[in-house]
Amino acid sequence: MAKSTIKRSRKTGLPPGSLVHIGRERSEKTRVSVVDYTQDTFEEREIRSLDELAPYGGKPSVTWIDVVGIHEPDLIGQIGCQFAIHPLLMEDIMNTTQRPKIDDLGKYICVILKVIAFDEASMELRVEQLSLVFSDDIVLSFQESDSGIFRPLRERIRSSLGKARRMGTDYLAYALLDAVVDHYFVVMEKMGEKIDSLEDEVVANPKRETLRSVQHIRDEILLVRRAVWPLREVISLLERAESPLIDKTTAIYFRDVYEHTIQVMDTVDTYRDILSGMFDIYLSSVSNRLNEVMKVLTIIATIFMPLTFIAGVYGMNFEFMPGLKSEYGFWVMCLFMLLVFCGMFLYFRKRKWI
Repeated sequence: MAKSTIKRSRKTGLPPGSLVHIGRERSEKTRVSVVDYTQDTFEEREIRSLDELAPYGGKPSVTWIDVVGIHEPDLIGQIGCQFAIHPLLMEDIMNTTQRPKIDDLGKYICVILKVIAFDEASMELRVEQLSLVFSDDIVLSFQESDSGIFRPLRERIRSSLGKARRMGTDYLAYALLDAVVDHYFVVMEKMGEKIDSLEDEVVANPKRETLRSVQHIRDEILLVRRAVWPLREVISLLERAESPLIDKTTAIYFRDVYEHTIQVMDTVDTYRDILSGMFDIYLSSVSNRLNEVMKVLTIIATIFMPLTFIAGVYGMNFEFMPGLKSEYGFWVMCLFMLLVFCGMFLYFRKRKWI
């Protein structure tokens, strides 16, 4: 989970609706692509100039305009003006710290959510914002970067597989949401594998690095929870919406996505409980190891206590002591100390203390 400083203070003092990018700094150029289709026609192209978007307004077909990169305020502002999107919504689209939400402004509906991907190279989560704006003929998607999760959907539309080519913009919006939520399951499976490996390590060989790994995964789980928890309400509102932009036949598809978000939340809560248990197991394992060490040290100290006493007595500077003048006194005393040692050792073994 890469950490970076996101400066929200950039908007301080600016009037409402001012377009300022709040998020990680990016240098790549914003890319705009268009997919326009009906049941019998299909067009896909890259946009070099925003003037090329003008013919797609008001067409009887379904137009999907995908914007990859929201860090150029002038370009994003022009797109918002061209499709008459409210400035406050455009401001939220450029603010990547925005909480998932839905805004129904009559002519169009705006949905903001989080895309969660698992970076195979760094083995960490990457959380980015996705904004969807759809009306009766156009769907606009604003991505921070090309996550690749929409490629299967593009291929289905291109190949006329499924229902997308026969349905309207509300179904396309559903398909985009469904792709995001389905990818949550991929992320949760990866995290489940990491948690399983950590469980074995916590029990077998708990170390400080293990504790840091558990804490790291718990932070990632919290990220997922913050993304999914408000999304449930967003999709629930879409399912129950009385907007003319959402056909009643599409509501059942939104209900299916809602059920998927519930499943993701159940998995998140399960992993949270497992991680809390792993903390307890780690502390118990460390405490048990410390107790074993203290047990061994206590046994050693107890065994040597009478030997130290005997050595201390015969180390006193008295002239008349039993065996002091004897030729074999030293060896007799060593034998006696050895017998004391063996006797205490056998006693501890019998009591199963060692």
